[in-house]
Amino acid sequence: MTIRRASSGRHLTIPEVCDDLGISRSTFYDWRAKRKAPPCFKLPNGDLRIRRADYESWLVRLEEKAA
Repeated sequence: MTIRRASSGRHLTIPEVCDDLGISRSTFYDWRAKRKAPPCFKLPNGDLRIRRADYESWLVRLEEKAA
């Protein structure tokens, strides 16, 4: 799986992650509630972001578990 470079920064938005994974936003939030989603942090305005490095590490861990 390749991360699309929709955002130019080090952080991904929830819609970018959902698009990359091919999941709905509600699925992402279900995973987050179950602590299965990649680590997020909250901006002062309440929006969530995911560090690109954390997202990539999370994907690698999923691949390792599947092997």
